[in-house]
Amino acid sequence: MNVSPEDVERAATVLAGRIHRTPTFSSTSLGVSLKAELFQKTGSFKVRGALNKIASLSPEEKERGVITVSAGNAGQAVAWAAREEGVDALIVTWRTADALKLAAMRGYGATVDVEADGPTSSFERMHEVMAETGRTLVHPFDDPLVIAGQGTVGLEIVEDGPMPDVVLAGVGGGGLISGIAVAVRSRNPDARVIGVEPEGSDALRRALEAGHPVPVTPRTAADALTGPFAGENCLEICRELGIESVLVSEEELFEAFRWLYSRTKLACELGAAAGTAALLSGKVPVRAGETVVSVVSGGNVAPRQAAAILGGL
Repeated sequence: MNVSPEDVERAATVLAGRIHRTPTFSSTSLGVSLKAELFQKTGSFKVRGALNKIASLSPEEKERGVITVSAGNAGQAVAWAAREEGVDALIVTWRTADALKLAAMRGYGATVDVEADGPTSSFERMHEVMAETGRTLVHPFDDPLVIAGQGTVGLEIVEDGPMPDVVLAGVGGGGLISGIAVAVRSRNPDARVIGVEPEGSDALRRALEAGHPVPVTPRTAADALTGPFAGENCLEICRELGIESVLVSEEELFEAFRWLYSRTKLACELGAAAGTAALLSGKVPVRAGETVVSVVSGGNVAPRQAAAILGGL
């Protein structure tokens, strides 16, 4: 396997004292625990992988600057981590990306390229720019060091206890769920690790069925879960560790978003409600005696979208 538990532990050492150790707290009404990763720096788990990757670069690589592709969370994370390491960052995104997230990227000091017209073409644009500039790629999800960094979410879950029987998290390209799987299954080999995807953005489900990454055209309001394909490294981990995939509808995501806001006071983004959506809908039943943890992975939601969902529009 291309990412080991030792890689995750090394990442935890790199990140110690530089990011938040986010809380895990219980929800009695749902019967599970919630890992509140929306309280992380830049508002999502993405800083873990970005900082672990950028901190590993050689002086020559840092001098050339870094590049990534992102609609928001990975871009903000790379911009922040690059600033922390004194590295220039270029974020490739697309014309319809959320303006507030683009402003945040620029606020952390990154340059933002908006030439692409959507998630799929943005990867093509990123490779073009990377070839022109010689920048070092910080992949948003499919890099072993990025995956190891994201895996520290799972490491914190098992260290803060009790040991989970089931862990759920939303899936875009697969970096978070694969990293969590490495960390959690190393401590509890019998744990179920479940990736939750929108019905209209099911890159991991299709890749698991096909045995290789399959391009998809994401159609979901959960912009954090719009990976146009599942990463090869992510897929290898998910296949080897037997990671499950569950799909949820847009309305199930909206209902989970409203539930988290009203019942737990977590103002998360729509994609961060994916695990909760699978639980509330009964697609992942909570069995008596099981310890279940759902990762609330980010909080970068546009006020207009939040108001619309909360208003039931």
